Amino acid sequence: MQTIRLKTPSPPGEERARPGPGRGLEPLLAGAATAVAGTGALLALTDSGSPLRGPFTLLFLLGAPAAAIGLALRGLDPFARTLTALAGAVALDMLVAQGMLATHHWSWRGGVVAVTAISVLLLLVRPRPVTRILKRMFRRTGNIRSR
Repeated sequence: MQTIRLKTPSPPGEERARPGPGRGLEPLLAGAATAVAGTGALLALTDSGSPLRGPFTLLFLLGAPAAAIGLALRGLDPFARTLTALAGAVALDMLVAQGMLATHHWSWRGGVVAVTAISVLLLLVRPRPVTRILKRMFRRTGNIRSR
């Protein structure tokens, strides 16, 4: 049986978050970054001669894996989540490049496609959140304290 918690009414002096135009710039900036990153991938794959191809593609190569890794790290605080996701994105990009160089199949277009495929797979698989894994580890081992 599932427990449903009821929301208590807020005190009369407390303001509620309003939906609509006054809710902040975060969704707008996230949408703009997604559009720019998608444009970067499109410019790279179509071999465009635009001067914006390099920066937009770099944003895509860092942003797509970082978003996928950040989704799995929902249990961390925002700063640690962002830092870990960016470090994971750089590591993933370097692993793709190293793997392609080691097998003598390097191409910049193949690298973009490989990073895209791995990022989409990470988004689709949706690994368990970190908090659930940590809770399970502490249940098994108990809270071992070092003195």
